[in-house]
Formats: sequence, C-alpha cells, structure tokens
Amino acid sequence: MRTADRFLAEAEATMIRLARMPGLGERYEPDEPLYAGLRYCRISRFRNYIIFYKPIPDGIEVYRVLHGARDIDGLLANEFGAPTDEPEVDDV
Repeated sequence: MRTADRFLAEAEATMIRLARMPGLGERYEPDEPLYAGLRYCRISRFRNYIIFYKPIPDGIEVYRVLHGARDIDGLLANEFGAPTDEPEVDDV
C-alpha cells in the first residue's frame, strides 16, 4: 500500500473514532473566542498531522487537517475569520 493510501486510511479511521467519541481529542484553547468548542487530535501513525474539529450532535465537523509544522494559529485564524497580528496589505 502506498503512503498516500495509508495516510487516507489512518485519517479516516481517526475521524471515525472521533465521531464516535468526540471527547478523545484535546481542547484547542487560544485566547480567541471564535475557537470555542474546537478540538484537535493527531492522526494515528501520522502523528505530525492534526485534525481540527468540533463535536456536533451526530458526530464531528472537521475544519482542517494540518501538518504540525505549519502556521497553525495563522491558518485557523484565516479559517475562522479571527484577527491576526499580520499587517493588512492594501490592494492596489
């Protein structure tokens, strides 16, 4: 099995486990209230990849799957529309 296939299988298995037991993941708790309820869990056997999700009544809603070396705070701020420390650039 190719690495990509193994990754997809492990990601799916991790998401199924989370849908059954959303409390398995850890709370993501930066100071931004927009992230309320957001949780995260690493993908089994691919521990550098992190699933960011929120529990919903019938499972979970996945927001992002990110590599741990990425700018997680910046990417999630963009996803949720949270303010960032980045200076705004005017379009010309």
